[in-house]
Amino acid sequence: MYYSILHKTRFRYSSPVRESVTEVRMQPRSEGLQRCLSFKLTSSPAARVHSYSDSYGNIVHHFDIPAPHKSTTITAEALVILPPPPSIPEALDRDAWEQLELMTREEDYWDFLAPSHFTHPTQLLTRFATELEVYRRDDPLTLLRSINERMYDAFDYESGHTEVDSPIDLALKTRKGVCQDFAHIMIALVRPLGIPCRYVSGYLFHRDEDHDRSEEDATHAWVEALIPGFGWVGFDPTNNLITGERHIRTAIGRDYADVPPTQGVFKGKAESILEVGVKVVPTERPIDEEEVDPRPTGTITAFLKAEAAAEQQQQQ
Repeated sequence: MYYSILHKTRFRYSSPVRESVTEVRMQPRSEGLQRCLSFKLTSSPAARVHSYSDSYGNIVHHFDIPAPHKSTTITAEALVILPPPPSIPEALDRDAWEQLELMTREEDYWDFLAPSHFTHPTQLLTRFATELEVYRRDDPLTLLRSINERMYDAFDYESGHTEVDSPIDLALKTRKGVCQDFAHIMIALVRPLGIPCRYVSGYLFHRDEDHDRSEEDATHAWVEALIPGFGWVGFDPTNNLITGERHIRTAIGRDYADVPPTQGVFKGKAESILEVGVKVVPTERPIDEEEVDPRPTGTITAFLKAEAAAEQQQQQ
């Protein structure tokens, strides 16, 4: 399947800022079956865009706008090919836990086994783990399928209930959140079992017949776990899915802190409003830029310091 992706982000400032520096992780990865055939990133005001590859192999673009401006618009366009993945069985052999232990001894998966910024254990998480019967039982794949399904049943999807930097306890307490929250909670449940688990940022192509809970015009997030015999397998607790040819990966990391679609700083005293628009279509042609218009995310952040962090996009 070919996908054309258009992702537009706009930062509006209440008064002109003197300078802004922005970092972007929007280029789909070329890894496994997925290939990014083309990618273009532009900004308005225009800036020279540079890029580098981070420690997890994500392509990071960055640019500086060193003149006064009242808004910044970032436009990312990509063309991706993503064939259907191999089928995953319902369960693994009884010796799968031993196979997994051998894999983690032979290679370094420490980053994806240890707690990270958004995935530290809490008392609420411990109680939730007991509720979901999260312990080494059956086999790793069967357990992960169970956690994925039971998380879907236990939580309501509600945009705006949590923020981009909310701890997992907020979603655990209210049983409400978005894909970013659900991915963090699943990772925090799974890593203590000795299963390497990583956070994935990307896009989900929505079809009416799938009835996805996640929002169509936003980025998406899910989890990948290391499975003996199959490598990294994706689990989407927001939509109770094993990831397939509709999940387009842009970046991987320990949690959201490693993979924000945008982050940066600006100089000046201003309030910042973030607007985001995303469109993903199965096609072999790029999307016309006029087809996507960024919309407000519902969050307004006041910045009163001379140098302030730019608002980040919460994964929906």
